[in-house]
This record gives sequence, C-alpha cells and structure tokens, in this order.
Amino acid sequence: MKAKLYFGSTCKDKKECKEVCSPYDGRVVSSFCLCDATDAKEVLEIARTAALHVKQIPLHQRTNWLLDVAQKLEIERERIALCITDEVGKPIAFSRVEVDRCIETIKLSANAMLHVNGESFDTTAMPSGKKSLSFYKREPVGVVLAITPFNFPLNLVAHKIAPALVAGNAVILKPTSQAPRTAYELVKLFIESPYAPKDALSLLYSGEGVNETLITSEIPRVISFTGSVSVGREITQKAGIKKVSLELGGNAATYIDASADLVLAAKRCAVGAFINSGQVCISLQRIYVHESIYEPFAQALVEETKSLHVGSPYDEKTFIGPMVNEAAVLKAKRWIQSAIDEGAKPLCGFTCKALLFEPTIMADVSEAMAIVCEEVFAPIVSLIKVKDYEEAKTKMNASDYGLQYSIFCNDLSIVQRAIDELEAGGIVINDIPTLRFDLQPYGGIKQSGVGKEGPYFALLDDYTQIKSVVIC
Repeated sequence: MKAKLYFGSTCKDKKECKEVCSPYDGRVVSSFCLCDATDAKEVLEIARTAALHVKQIPLHQRTNWLLDVAQKLEIERERIALCITDEVGKPIAFSRVEVDRCIETIKLSANAMLHVNGESFDTTAMPSGKKSLSFYKREPVGVVLAITPFNFPLNLVAHKIAPALVAGNAVILKPTSQAPRTAYELVKLFIESPYAPKDALSLLYSGEGVNETLITSEIPRVISFTGSVSVGREITQKAGIKKVSLELGGNAATYIDASADLVLAAKRCAVGAFINSGQVCISLQRIYVHESIYEPFAQALVEETKSLHVGSPYDEKTFIGPMVNEAAVLKAKRWIQSAIDEGAKPLCGFTCKALLFEPTIMADVSEAMAIVCEEVFAPIVSLIKVKDYEEAKTKMNASDYGLQYSIFCNDLSIVQRAIDELEAGGIVINDIPTLRFDLQPYGGIKQSGVGKEGPYFALLDDYTQIKSVVIC
C-alpha cells in the first residue's frame, strides 16, 4: 500500500515514490511518496495559516477529536499492528501492545489538557505592588514540527502529535521512512475524524531538501525530535531561535545488588536487554552485578535468554524478530567482534541468520569498549562485576548518556542513595530501565536529550507557552 501525503487536510499523491521492504523476508510491504523542498515550503505555509484558527477551536472539540481517534484505533487494532510488523519486523504480539499504548497515549493527552491551567497572583505580596489582578494563562505555541523514528513507529508519533494537537497547535509530522504506512494510517484517522479542524495536521516524508527546509524555517516554533545524538546535534545547530525538544540516545544500565531477588532480576533483565531486538532507547545495555552473586546471576541470565524465541515476527510466540536493516546487523557484528578481539567473551548468542540476530551476552568487557560506552541499539548486553553499589554508581554515571537507569535491591539505604545519586532522567527500582509508563515524564539528561515526553509534561514543556496578564 502506498502512503500518501497530507498537505493539511488535503490528501496528495505523487508519482515518484520509494518502496519499503520487510526486514524479515524482503518482500515489498509499502511505499511512500518522495517529497522535496517545494512540498515542505507549501506545507509550512498551510500550517502557518492553520495555526491561527486551530487555537480558536474549543477545547471540548479538541478533546473529542482525540477520543474519536482512539476509539477508531481500537477498531483498527489488528490491521495497524500488522502494518507495524510488516514495516519494522516487530513481533506481532508486541505490535499489538504498541497499538494499545498508542490508544492510551491519545486518551492521556485528551485528559491531560484538562489539567493545563494558569494561576493568579496577589500583587500586594510585593511592597511595591498595588491592588490589581495578575495571572498567567497557557496558550498554544503555533506550529510544531514532529520527527519520529522507526522503533516505535506508532506510539512515538502519538506522543508528539496528540498533545500538540489537543493544545491547539498545527502540526507537521515527518515520520521515519522505514514505517511510512504506519504513520499514514494514524494520520488518516486524525484527519478523517468529524472533529478535525481544517489543516491542523500535515504529513511529509523524506526527500531532497525536506529536512533542511523544515528545520531552518522560522514557521515552526517547536521541533520535537526522537532519534540519534548526531542528528539531534545537527537540528540544534540549524534550528535557530525556537524550542527544540530532543529524545536522543541512551545507554541504559542496572545494578544487581547482593540483596536482590536473582530470579526476578534475571528474568526481567533478559526482557529489558532483548525486547524489540534491543532497538529501544532505554534497552538494557549494561548490567553491573555485585561480585558475590555474579556467577549465579550470569548463569540465570543465560538460561532466561536461551528461552527467548527468535524467529518470524508473524509467529505469536516470537520474542525477538529481525533487526531493522542490514546496516544495523553489520554494526552489531562489528562491535561484538571488536570487543572479542580486546578480550571480551560471549556467554551466548553472536550468531545471525539474515537479519535475525541471536540475543548476545558479553562478559569480561571493559568500560572503553564500544558495546559498553556507546549506544548499541541491538540485542547485546554486557555483564560487569563490581564490588558494591558505589563502584556500580561511579561506572554508570561515567556514561555520556543519562536516559534511564535501574537497580535491583532490597536494601532501603542503597535504594535511597540510588534515587539521589544516579545521573539519569528516570530511575526504576526493582525492575528494568526499559520500563516506561506513557503517562510519566520521560526524557534524559547529558547527551540523551532535553525536554520531557509524557502527555501532561509535553504540554507544559513543549506545546504551550505562558502569557502573563495584569489588569489594573
């Protein structure tokens, strides 16, 4: 199926298109219209005009709009889950979970806007103040540019466009070229809703000059991007004076304390390291294990990992499907081989059939190895023996990234220290750093980005702005 364009509410087709092939079997599963700078300029002007009237749409209509889309998405659940599996190779069971999360994200966005309010002030609190009415209100920023990646091609789109739209903005979406059909199906539901404001949402794909035109334009007041550090840095350099929200790379780590439940920790760490073939920004990449329990934990983790089914993403029992493309597989192989050459040892995995990469556990690694200090984005996890929490903390915090960390520990004094001392945007206790609830604030520090997602927090940080009012 061909993913068409939306110039505002108008669906457009173009002759020049690019095919998308399944990462699993190589068959053509979709295609998308290639765009150019002229298309981008036209969409920018449509969005600029739309922003003036979208903000006038009553809040009840905007919330009804989102709830209508969520309801229709529930009806289309199986079909859209199959789109995700076709385009990015995500196991079908997890594609259904992503659709469910997307529905929840949209509903949360509708509800969150009801709690985004201003506040009044008593100016007589200041000696120089006089009796007057002072308050602030929140209003939409105008035009939002949203750029999304392949690994969660539906829910990450929802995390950007749903709160931005319910806030009263006009939105331009540029999704990943790996999953254009998935994004198209969601955008189509938004635009065809009877509650949709005219031209509030546009959809463009890749093409010559598109990124440059969109990013450097003065029309978008906010750019919300999820992707690599290198692209995030480039956007920051080119964007000019506008708000830029970046959810970038991660190098998630956990510490397994001597007091931890080893069975639980091993089971959950296998999930955190290998779900979605490790292609998650908060995929568990480093496991620091107290030396007194290192051997039994390593054995338990290997056993749990070997129980995970690798295979067809259309098989209900598959846990690990294909990686997104050959380049991702080659990079993972290269990094593992480099680590082995430097003395590391694979405890399991490191075999590959086409794009199906066996989950790999590496031991005897050093902090300087790429598989430890860089974002791997592959089904690879490193085991590292430490003397205590203090050593684990030091090594975890030495990373350039700071998205999410976790610890497995039943010692409350260590838990309290970890909450205060670990340098990350989120800390999880007695579960994996890969855990994310869509209502919570989510976003990193250091090279992992700036800004927060989670509907309520995105509304405050990115999609509304404060206007101060004084009535004398």
